[in-house]
Amino acid sequence: MAAVELDWIPETLYNTAISAVVDNYSRSRKDIRSLPENIRFDVYYKLYQQGQLCQLGGEFCELEVFAKVLRASDKRHLLHHCFQALMDHGVKVASVLANSFSRRCSYIAESDAHVKEKAIQFGFILGGFLSDAGWYCDAEKVFLSCLQLSTLHDEVLHWYRAVECCVRLLHVRNGNCKYHQGEETFKLAQSYMDKLAKHGHHANKAALYGELCALLFAKSHYDEAYRWCIEAMKEITEGLPVKVMVDVLRQASKACVVKREFRKAEQLIKHAVFLAREHFGQKHPKYSDTLLDYGFYLLNVDNICQSVAIYQTALDIRQSVFGGKNIHVATAHEDLAYSSYVHQYSSGKFANALFHAERAIDIITHILPEDHLLLASSKRVKALILEEIAIDCHNKETEERLLQEAYDLHLSSLQLAKKAFGEFNVQTAKHYGNLGRLYQSMRKFKEAEEMHIKAIQIKEQLLGQEDYEVALSVGHLASLYNYDMNQYEDAERLYRRSISIGKKLFGEGYSGLEYDYRGLIKLYNSVGNYEKVFEYHNVLSNWNQLRDRQFAVADALEDVNTSPQQTQEVVQTFLLAQSYGPSRACLG
Repeated sequence: MAAVELDWIPETLYNTAISAVVDNYSRSRKDIRSLPENIRFDVYYKLYQQGQLCQLGGEFCELEVFAKVLRASDKRHLLHHCFQALMDHGVKVASVLANSFSRRCSYIAESDAHVKEKAIQFGFILGGFLSDAGWYCDAEKVFLSCLQLSTLHDEVLHWYRAVECCVRLLHVRNGNCKYHQGEETFKLAQSYMDKLAKHGHHANKAALYGELCALLFAKSHYDEAYRWCIEAMKEITEGLPVKVMVDVLRQASKACVVKREFRKAEQLIKHAVFLAREHFGQKHPKYSDTLLDYGFYLLNVDNICQSVAIYQTALDIRQSVFGGKNIHVATAHEDLAYSSYVHQYSSGKFANALFHAERAIDIITHILPEDHLLLASSKRVKALILEEIAIDCHNKETEERLLQEAYDLHLSSLQLAKKAFGEFNVQTAKHYGNLGRLYQSMRKFKEAEEMHIKAIQIKEQLLGQEDYEVALSVGHLASLYNYDMNQYEDAERLYRRSISIGKKLFGEGYSGLEYDYRGLIKLYNSVGNYEKVFEYHNVLSNWNQLRDRQFAVADALEDVNTSPQQTQEVVQTFLLAQSYGPSRACLG
């Protein structure tokens, strides 16, 4: 029988041969390096599968070897498995490779331009892999070396390369919360863009503006982020890499969400999810990136149950690709923790949310310094969960211990936020509001009032009087006045304001209305206005019926199986709705 009719035989023989090479690794090591890239990769992957991580680390720590491993681009997800296993094992392969590349760049500084160009191109591949894997500090070192090589020649080609370096550098600095350095990187990129323009050359700005949008969003400069996302969308053209298009659509969607432009956000993120799945596949990290932003959209439009499901899918993908103690896995754990906390807020079942919050903190503290900004949000989420567990606890000693732990976490988060963003920032205001709720649980009512008022003042000045974040803080202050300080007139006014904002933004079925309605029922009971008690019992009953009918989509992913529009149509639809552009002076 012909071998072609026995498809399983070549595969079995091949695997047997790979295993034989690995079994005799010490004797065949030199011969392995002469094998074609794909076969050599399979040998290295077999080393990983057999747990021979010391041998694998010895191979991957050599820059020339790893350069050839990177050429097997169709097996990149398997390479992530191997790489993460080495990092978890204590082999600092990321920093070893970054340092080796940096030394090589210093050696070739006086070499011909084509030698430098070859090194830069490899640096983009190496740095891109390290960035994709979440090792931002090491990726930054690689891209800085590329940038230094690019600046050695004052020519058009090297200006283009410098711009590309800056875009990649800005991405890793955003990922590592180095926002001030990110701003400087953007300014440098703009200077090279201007130099190219003066000499009649054009470089597409979509990726650069998309990264700037991400930076401004992270700093809670939402108006500026929105303006720059418009500029990024204008730069989307035929032939642009799909990855760039997906990332710009993602960032634009998030900018629309915080501006409460939900229809625009929905169209953008659904198309980004569709593009990522069609181009990269359902097991690719880029697809998980879009899912996290889709979950963010769903959470913000009050489709909480579906957001939990989407976040879980994103986490599953990242764990399957990276596994181990990886920063991308940590951020997915954190997002799932918060959405699970919101989803289970009424039931009080927080075990799953707490697990994911603690997992996120464990991973981040294993990888990054204890004062890293990424810990602020993870600690905040855990503190919120602990507070709710403490409130439901019937053991006084346990309650006090949990509240104290929550306090320490909130205080640490606040300090990190103030250090990074200053006092006058939405993130700082959120932490003040969280402390206000905690002080209320700790029965420190004056301190709670002070924190809530401070949060409201900052949010109103930054976001306006009618923003969702303002409504949250107003509702929390109303609860404090109603349940603990007997300031019923103030509480009633604040509840009504919170309800008005919630209805305006999300409609009559908004989940947050439940707590305001229940608060008013308690308030009117306290003051003896039973007519109003009856009225709001009916309002709450109608709200419950409306919630039962809301969000009929059984699976949010089924909703993005097909895209009715081409990318250019999505872009044009978005741009036609805009009427202004950015101010170049926003970064001074």
